[in-house]
Amino acid sequence: MATSVDKTYHIPSSKSQKLFILTQIPLRILAAAVTLAATSITLTNKQTAVIYGIQIDARYSYSPALKFFAYANLIACAFTVLLLFLALILRNKAVDSTYYFYMFLHDLVMTILLMAGCAAATAVGYVGKYGDRHAGWMAVCGYFAEFCNRGTAASSLSYFGFLFYFILTIVSANRSRQIQV
Repeated sequence: MATSVDKTYHIPSSKSQKLFILTQIPLRILAAAVTLAATSITLTNKQTAVIYGIQIDARYSYSPALKFFAYANLIACAFTVLLLFLALILRNKAVDSTYYFYMFLHDLVMTILLMAGCAAATAVGYVGKYGDRHAGWMAVCGYFAEFCNRGTAASSLSYFGFLFYFILTIVSANRSRQIQV
């Protein structure tokens, strides 16, 4: 016995659609701005100091964790701008409900990427500031104060990007859940 499945699509109201877009656009702009600023600060962060008569450089590129942090922020910024353009293009059009699910997946991946980058930078910053006596690592922020302060600023900005993306993930998940197929 053959049965046909009748799919009905729940079309969101235009007021609901406008509210969703008005939430998305400012949060994505803020997320792009702070991740771009964190990337810029990290990529230009360097300092030279003389320690015990030896000239030593501190650069982000000397640490794999800080490289990951910079590239994670750069990737998040690029994909944020891409999705922002897509959201602006589709703001007045009726879109398939799978679009909202893909937006949710994008937001979730960017949230996780930023969380991992922030965690890596925080761990390196903690060791730089306090050292690790058990491993024999000394604190270096006393010698490279400007480098550490810029790293702290970049990490703080990236944490704001993480927060914006966390909010976007919740909004996108809620929107994806509301669309019924």
